[in-house]
Amino acid sequence: MKTVVWKSLSDTQRENALERPAISESASITEAVEGVIREVRTGGDAALKALTEKFDKVVPENIRVSQDEIDAADSRLGDEIKTALKQAYDNIACFHKAQKAQPLTVETMPGVVCELVTRPINRVGLYIPGGSAPLPSTVLMLGVPSQIAGCRKVVLCSPPPIADEILYVAKLCGIDEVYNLGGAQAVAAMAYGTETVSKVDKIFGPGNAS
Repeated sequence: MKTVVWKSLSDTQRENALERPAISESASITEAVEGVIREVRTGGDAALKALTEKFDKVVPENIRVSQDEIDAADSRLGDEIKTALKQAYDNIACFHKAQKAQPLTVETMPGVVCELVTRPINRVGLYIPGGSAPLPSTVLMLGVPSQIAGCRKVVLCSPPPIADEILYVAKLCGIDEVYNLGGAQAVAAMAYGTETVSKVDKIFGPGNAS
């Protein structure tokens, strides 16, 4: 732990001491992310595999998770956890169905009709972080609204190896495609598309990573 004697610092040193690390490192982070985006845009699937090996220390056999793998994850989970996840799914779906906007038509004056029509985003991408604990809750909070809204295509990216709970919930939410991808390379792949990854219109993630 670094100890700072406030009275002994100059004005500049005090500003530096109060600066958050994320702010002071933002330039280098931006540069690194821009490099990843360039690699994905020019290198496609080959770049995704190389970046996954570099950052996640994993070389997935396939970028896209097959339906057989998703079904296998379903079969490995116990009934207790599946029941809990299904209950969470039902609760979230109930809440979001109640929010579904209804068409509105108003005749503001004779012969002048105004309408408010809500339409779903055509293609959406969901980013689910990996790490020490799986986040099926994030899949539910993003996947259920996408499903209820009627988005025509929903894809999901998560760093490999993807937890069984995440794959099970992706199946519950009717997500069309799941990819073994994490980090900036996953977001870039969904934003621009590659040989395997579908390009989407908007990307959603958890509150601290979107």
